[in-house]
Amino acid sequence: MVHLARNWHLDIDRGPECLFVKLSPPKNLAGRDADLADRLWDILSRHFTYRVVLEMDDVERLPSRLIGELVQLHRWIQAHGGMLRLCGLSDACRQALDACHLAGALPNYDSRVDAVHGHSQAPR
Repeated sequence: MVHLARNWHLDIDRGPECLFVKLSPPKNLAGRDADLADRLWDILSRHFTYRVVLEMDDVERLPSRLIGELVQLHRWIQAHGGMLRLCGLSDACRQALDACHLAGALPNYDSRVDAVHGHSQAPR
């Protein structure tokens, strides 16, 4: 487990096609996600891959600052021809992305396998 962005934790698992990162947020997200995109980008660069699935099962809500970090990470990955997909989002998190019209840019899948293959996207 790696400490990330002020008390975030993550588990990294290298798959044959991409990197899997399970995010575990701190108890209080307020002000704790300001450098999440930078930290994740650093990890992707060190692993020489720009294909990542963020496993979000432990994330209960997506405050606007965290959504902004995910959007920034998406932009950097897209600029390098990579892929960013999410899996395991709660209904509340999916609704937050839908409200920001980001479900297309940050698609959510039921499992890491579905996310890698880009099929069976979770219903909204």
